[in-house]
Amino acid sequence: MSIKNIRIEVMQFLEKNIDTFVDNYLVPVEKIWQPSDLLPDSRNENFPEDLKELREIAKDLPYDFWVVLVGDTITEEALPTYESWLMDVEGINQVENGGNGWSKWVRHWTGEENRHGDTLNKYLYLSGRVNMREVEMTTHHLINDGFDIGTDRDPYKNFVYTSFQELATYVSHNRVSQIAKKFGDNKLSKMCRLIAGDEMRHHLAYSEFVDRIFKVDPSEMMLAFQHMMKLKITMPAHFLRESGEKISSAFEQFSDSAQRIGVYTAHDYVDILRKLIEKWQIDKITGLTAEAEKARDFLMKLPDRMARISERIVIPEEPHVFKWVQPALIK
Repeated sequence: MSIKNIRIEVMQFLEKNIDTFVDNYLVPVEKIWQPSDLLPDSRNENFPEDLKELREIAKDLPYDFWVVLVGDTITEEALPTYESWLMDVEGINQVENGGNGWSKWVRHWTGEENRHGDTLNKYLYLSGRVNMREVEMTTHHLINDGFDIGTDRDPYKNFVYTSFQELATYVSHNRVSQIAKKFGDNKLSKMCRLIAGDEMRHHLAYSEFVDRIFKVDPSEMMLAFQHMMKLKITMPAHFLRESGEKISSAFEQFSDSAQRIGVYTAHDYVDILRKLIEKWQIDKITGLTAEAEKARDFLMKLPDRMARISERIVIPEEPHVFKWVQPALIK
């Protein structure tokens, strides 16, 4: 049997529990928070006062913070790309017989994720601190450009990617929440804390998918994990570009801002890798082929290697001036 057919069989095996995954890791629409719960209500007579308060508090947030918040927002708003990518993964079928269980998972996951960009976009608009047209054009470019995260249509590689990426976005949103609170923006802090909570639940789900695959197809799952870590996990924000640019260094400059204020650093990347290795008990998995044993050996040594490399990274002290967030807008 081909590797592709084995993967489809494994996906069909996991699909039997898809309703349990939905119930355990996602929240019904009527019970989960919505953006309007967290933002000033335009129907309220006090809306002008609430808006003024939001804008006053926002003035104290520093430049690098706004760059990171905009980058996070744009990344969340590129959701159509992520959904279409996942719907094309082998074993996920949204067409035949109304779609299979995996397409249900992707749709429900997308529904939860959709609220994140919606919330942050509205906050940015109301804050008056950023150039929304430039933000919107970058989002438009990101969706138009698409991305290649190195997973192809392989569910094993895609689930490694989503396990890692969801935990990374948890770290980023949680740190932004902490910084917002430090500067007295309790409402923004709550928004980002709730978004981070969603990301953690999604991480737990995707990492559970990987854990179950390790139990039924350990060697191929190990090789997929190795493949993704050799490739390095490419964050969706890697493909950012500002208006008028064909090739952009926006991601590197956005990353510099994130590292300067401690939102997401090279050390966090290594820490997430360590957490996944521990979570999936990579050192204890048995029944591996010789090739998969070599892959395990590579993975077990990788965090220390990457930690040494991260120590040598030098971050520029001066921030890049983005079209999204010009310094004059935040004085």
